[in-house]
Amino acid sequence: MGILSDARPVAFVGTANRATAPPFYRDTLGLKCTSEDQFAAVFDMSGTMLRLSDIPNFKPGEHPVLGFDVDDVRAAVSALRTKGVTFLIYEGFGQDDLGIWTAPDGKAQVAWFKDPDGNMLSVNRSA
Repeated sequence: MGILSDARPVAFVGTANRATAPPFYRDTLGLKCTSEDQFAAVFDMSGTMLRLSDIPNFKPGEHPVLGFDVDDVRAAVSALRTKGVTFLIYEGFGQDDLGIWTAPDGKAQVAWFKDPDGNMLSVNRSA
């Protein structure tokens, strides 16, 4: 058994703007905020802690930092679009009209979007 094999994961997402980030994660994505202080807003993601942490001069990366595995990507994308979320479309990637990419074997699906700080997030269905 590994040293951390029984540890509970904690996810960290950086933010430069605590005025807009927590409401997006709470009101748009529907995550439950469990606490907030001067350092972070903490959310519950089905038992996994997400710390939305203040980072001075924060600059988002180009790759996804957090994904949400769902049973129905199309339904999740449609629901998020009604909340104002815009999904990313990549030229030549073969996404459908909602921005959903489907793996060649038809099993996995992914759709990408950004939070108010520009962090790339995804909704996906695992193969």
